[in-house]
Amino acid sequence: MKRPIRRPIILFALLAAALLAGCATAPADPNAAARVNVDWTSPEAFADVRENPGPGVGRQKPEEWLPTLAKYLRGRADSMLPAGEHLAVTFTDIKRAGSYEPWRGPQWNDVRVVKDIYPPRIDLRFTLTDASGKVLGEGERKLTDPGYLTRGTIDNDDPLRYEKRMLDDWLRREFAAPAR
Repeated sequence: MKRPIRRPIILFALLAAALLAGCATAPADPNAAARVNVDWTSPEAFADVRENPGPGVGRQKPEEWLPTLAKYLRGRADSMLPAGEHLAVTFTDIKRAGSYEPWRGPQWNDVRVVKDIYPPRIDLRFTLTDASGKVLGEGERKLTDPGYLTRGTIDNDDPLRYEKRMLDDWLRREFAAPAR
């Protein structure tokens, strides 16, 4: 007669496998954080908060999604910049795609309605420098995508997909290597 495997042994084996898998991943590029810095000013004053006041319990606060957007921008920009260049970006205002429509009733308080009349917008400042600190480019940009619903996205489950695509478009316009 076979002995049944005990649940704690299986859980221990799964935990050990997960820990080993975590150790086996490649370490993050230590220069990535130094090459691309992303921060923001007063998220509580962002248009996304100002234009969507209300009692929504399930609504995400900017502090919950801003780090995700910043991490995405760091990764994308780092892969585009030539060696030795550094980029600093500050989000000064963000209006995410969609909006809340409280007039629909209390059951809609936490539902972000995505329509073409609620396009995403990101206002930012940036500075691009070389290895010696010489400024190669700087400025303010007001990004918007009024046709955001007419373009496809790769991940339809990503709540920041429209904002990420807008940042990708900006990076390609601003920092893509010229065609030779």
